[in-house]
Amino acid sequence: MTEACLPVVVIGAGPVGLAAAAHLLARGLEPLVLEAGPGIGAAVRAWGHVRMFSPWRYNTDAATRALLEAEGWSAPDPEAYPTGAKLVRDYLAPLAATPALRGRIRTGTRVVGVARADHGRLHDGAGRDAAPFVLHVETCCGIQAVRARAVIDCSGTWDAPNPAGAHGMPAPGEARQAERIAYGIPDALGTARDTYAGVTTLVVGAGHSAMNAVLDLVELAKQAPGTSILWAFRRPLGAVDFGGGARDGLAQRGDLGARAQALVESGAVTALAPFLIDRIARDGEALAVTGRQGERVTTAQADRMIVAAGFRPDLSFLREVRLGLDPAVEATPALAPLIDPNLHSCGTVRPHGEAELRHPEAGFWIAGMKSYGRAPTFLLATGHEQVRSIAAALAGDWQAAREVRLELPETGVCSTDRPTAGGSACCAPAVEVAPLAASGCCGAPAAMPAVAAAPKSGCCG
Repeated sequence: MTEACLPVVVIGAGPVGLAAAAHLLARGLEPLVLEAGPGIGAAVRAWGHVRMFSPWRYNTDAATRALLEAEGWSAPDPEAYPTGAKLVRDYLAPLAATPALRGRIRTGTRVVGVARADHGRLHDGAGRDAAPFVLHVETCCGIQAVRARAVIDCSGTWDAPNPAGAHGMPAPGEARQAERIAYGIPDALGTARDTYAGVTTLVVGAGHSAMNAVLDLVELAKQAPGTSILWAFRRPLGAVDFGGGARDGLAQRGDLGARAQALVESGAVTALAPFLIDRIARDGEALAVTGRQGERVTTAQADRMIVAAGFRPDLSFLREVRLGLDPAVEATPALAPLIDPNLHSCGTVRPHGEAELRHPEAGFWIAGMKSYGRAPTFLLATGHEQVRSIAAALAGDWQAAREVRLELPETGVCSTDRPTAGGSACCAPAVEVAPLAASGCCGAPAAMPAVAAAPKSGCCG
């Protein structure tokens, strides 16, 4: 195989990674999907008990549907709301089993390093951008090397949750008490029922994951006497964003926030707000969680903790890749202003594609949830459009890569905390891409085009 005909490696066999593979195939390009888990959709399976607040029509991709329908697949009701388990069972598993994809996915294959062949991060050298990528992957047989003409990282953020500590670092004692602390959304009504029934649980976080965890625990409390819930927020309660309620374009998302707010207001859960966690220690059979409430230091007693404080990207295996990242959000500088919660909480992100996702390392992109860095509220439809645009760019179809169209439902909330001199903080520069003719084998572009910033008016998409 010549260097120009090497596969495009997609890291992660979740919804966005498999969509990337489908779009690459539709463009006549060869994908190779590397999945760290034992099967496809490993992260989705971990929250399989959770019902999504986006219906099926937002959760499938045009290129993947084409592969599935060719095999006689019938699409689920577009207005129904799948759980994570149903997303895998009814969509991802059949997709991975299609003749087009099943031989192009390697599970149990963890990427532990990405670099340019013969070029460390520091080394410019002649032809750096034309050199293939080398990925080191860990399998049951040890470390192996895989070469690629381009890399799309769709590995997500599920395995890199934010800690409970107030400073962005794990609180002192957090790692030591790990056996009593869960991250994300444990199945409190199912496989983890015995863990949370009849005890006091402190939930940390204010987003949708925390809301789901709290709602499950409140339901458990109706079934199991002695079950109680503390809910810790970093902000004062009046500043907590429970969403747009009936104004939300996604009815289930609005309902989730409204139900969570009602639980706090009714006293079904005990709110600690603000509560900035400084230390976690053992106190007999319980945890003593010490934090600050304004100027006052208090200690909350709980048997268990659920930390649902968001996620962050794992960049450890990308140390030799030249990344361009916003210093706060850890998304690309072009994407960060559109999604930074410090600037706005708009539900509609302006359409964006490969240009906004591009890094200084030519031929490398981060797509899907990981592309948002530390920002919340990612929808699958965003990732599908991202990888469609990236595949078009890799095929040299710059017009299609630029023509990004994405309509996302509003949250019903759009606050701006940091207006800029030029207008609303929601507004951000657009990018314009200068086309470059494709050349080489397999439709490989000779080089990536330059990106230039251009002003764009309007707010929130």
